[in-house]
Amino acid sequence: MARLRYLTTDIELPPGRPSSTVVQEILRLVLVKHRWFVPERYGGTPSFDEQLDPDRIDHGALLATYEEHRSLCIAARTDSDFISISPARIDSPPYRYNGRIVWYSSARRASNPTWRAAHAEQVAEVMRLVSSPLAVAALDEDAERKTRRLVPSDDGIGSIETFTVRNYSEGLPGLFWRNFFGPPFVRMFGERLASLPEDCRRPLGEGLVLVQPYEAPTEAGTPRGDERERALIEHLGPECFYDHAHQTPPTRRPVLDSLSAVFH
Repeated sequence: MARLRYLTTDIELPPGRPSSTVVQEILRLVLVKHRWFVPERYGGTPSFDEQLDPDRIDHGALLATYEEHRSLCIAARTDSDFISISPARIDSPPYRYNGRIVWYSSARRASNPTWRAAHAEQVAEVMRLVSSPLAVAALDEDAERKTRRLVPSDDGIGSIETFTVRNYSEGLPGLFWRNFFGPPFVRMFGERLASLPEDCRRPLGEGLVLVQPYEAPTEAGTPRGDERERALIEHLGPECFYDHAHQTPPTRRPVLDSLSAVFH
């Protein structure tokens, strides 16, 4: 059986844990207002042990699970669609282990222009709600190859997997199909971002800008897709991105002070 190809939408969270009130609003947006998928299972990350009636969503049970496990996963009947809300641990140093909201959906959805248009607006809406500084959307294999790399193990036998950058405070691992830049990144790029061609740059309001190198996520990893990414990275500033050719981290990073107020 062929492996299901996922489109992964990763909405980064600022330091701290979203309150139950904020999580309740996230659930209202993604499950009720926008209906990202029909929810039928849930649990604490990364499990879906409990059943959910999609016609009468028990938000109280979902919030109780979030409070108990400090995380929440909700899935469709099959594994074709699910979301994970995973805040950083309370005792984590700021920016070292950032939390995130991740939406996994079938890559086939992105072939629909109507779905693509709605996706951009809905991701921006969730970003504004949680004051996210960054979100990206890409095929899972493209996200994997840009955010992970193999390094020799300490014992000299074999290799281990590690991150290219651990989180957004260390800069960007690359460009993806969709790159939603919040105020810290908009300020970092400055005029370079504002001067991108309109066919790949779209302001989304309240300090958010979408940069999209190509029309469809399946163009990632193709010669044309790679060329478009390189051109935009060169325009925005290569120093802001991980250098995969030389395996060196970004030397320019966003200023992240007062993230809780960046959307006001």
